Amino acid sequence: MPVLGKKFRPPEAFDQAINGYYQLLPSRFVRLDGKRYLLSNDVGEFLVVGRGQLADYIQKKVPKGSDFYHDLKSKCFLVDGDSNVALDLLALKYRTKARRISQFTALHIFVVSLRCDYTCRYCQVSRQTDDKHAFDMSEATADKALGLVFKSPSPTIKIEFQGGEPLLNFSLIRYIVANATAENIRHKKNLQFVITTNLSLLTDEMLSFCSSHGIFLSTSLDGPEQLHNANRPRPGMDGHKLTVEGIKKAQTALGRDKIGALMTTTEKSLPAARAIIDAYLENGLDSIFLRPLSPYGFAVKTRQAYKYDVDRWFEFYKEGLDYILEINRQGHRFVELYTELVVNKLLSPFSTGYVDLQSPSGAGISAIVYNYDGDVYASDEARMLAEMGDKAFRLGNVHDDGYEDIMLSDTLLDMLESTLSESIPMCTDCGFLPYCGTDPVYHHATQGDMVGNKALSGFCGKNMKIFRHVVLLLEDDPEARETLLGWVRP
Repeated sequence: MPVLGKKFRPPEAFDQAINGYYQLLPSRFVRLDGKRYLLSNDVGEFLVVGRGQLADYIQKKVPKGSDFYHDLKSKCFLVDGDSNVALDLLALKYRTKARRISQFTALHIFVVSLRCDYTCRYCQVSRQTDDKHAFDMSEATADKALGLVFKSPSPTIKIEFQGGEPLLNFSLIRYIVANATAENIRHKKNLQFVITTNLSLLTDEMLSFCSSHGIFLSTSLDGPEQLHNANRPRPGMDGHKLTVEGIKKAQTALGRDKIGALMTTTEKSLPAARAIIDAYLENGLDSIFLRPLSPYGFAVKTRQAYKYDVDRWFEFYKEGLDYILEINRQGHRFVELYTELVVNKLLSPFSTGYVDLQSPSGAGISAIVYNYDGDVYASDEARMLAEMGDKAFRLGNVHDDGYEDIMLSDTLLDMLESTLSESIPMCTDCGFLPYCGTDPVYHHATQGDMVGNKALSGFCGKNMKIFRHVVLLLEDDPEARETLLGWVRP
């Protein structure tokens, strides 16, 4: 038998796999702290391991009868000669995670008006003053958009009305709800409606209509009165008063579960995490989204988007989450919504459907936007970017293009191809890949490229910090783990 060169091992070195020892299944890892790593696989199963354990796993040195071996096998990190069930189970879990992609677009956003009665300096939409009716969607445009909505194969259709301030064109909301409801008699979808509104124009008549049609309301509450009014000014500086009054009216008329709120973090918000959360509690709200600013619209023109960095926002987020966990320990259920998404990505076998945490990106295939003028965009952020003059993510127009033209457009297909995380540099090797996604609009806006350099990406930096923090809470803090497990959706 010829002597093999140094680059090759003899065939006997590979006999272990033949004789029943284990083979590695696809996996990745990422450092959590100075001693531990997150080991994950393609379906999001994970283990927190030490450096020695990680080395033993990779080098196939884990003792077969050990607890670590059984953990690795049960979570589909290895397969051995005893059973091939791991491969079938891995395939089943992968199909379950990816099922939402086949169901296609569930969220359809109608921008019924760009007009707004607020003058928020961080506005990401580039709103128009409330007397410019040229920026209202017409019934003809709404009809064309509805024709596209019901071509989606998704069994659930959520129509969300946005602006500007959509209540400034409430007659069109009535029109769309009536026509969508009538159309759904034939399609039999799980049809839902949401109005995203600042509540300042909310009337009893509007609430009655919302109650009759099961419409949810989503609003913005940036915190206590002084902070809210500073962040979200309107003539008279009574925005906070109107918002609080609107929340209470909606809770009474629709039920507490039919009204939710989110906040946007400005530089003024950073020292006030606990006060912001207290404002939510005082107004009977049971969740909050600790949301950073995005680099679009007036948030860029006024440079609000550059007033703090990812590290400073993350300290704000951690302080807020710590306080929320404390509130839950005291027996009051209160949820931070982005953390809830992350926990479900980590611990649930199902996809969350959240656009920014999907591979490929959920833009277009999970959510789509019909602008007031009929232009169709891959995401709300894409529409915001277009208002700044960059229509790179415009998919077509409802008056000129059919469903197939829009959904098979080069713009959307190129974006989906470019946002498959498994093929993106730095993403492909990251242990957080199964829980993350990619935001092509953000990277285009900040780096001029849909993929972006992940080492310079604020999106990547923010998510890696959050993932690492949540995993360590689950691992190291039994009380936090109990609370977070309660946030996993059935």
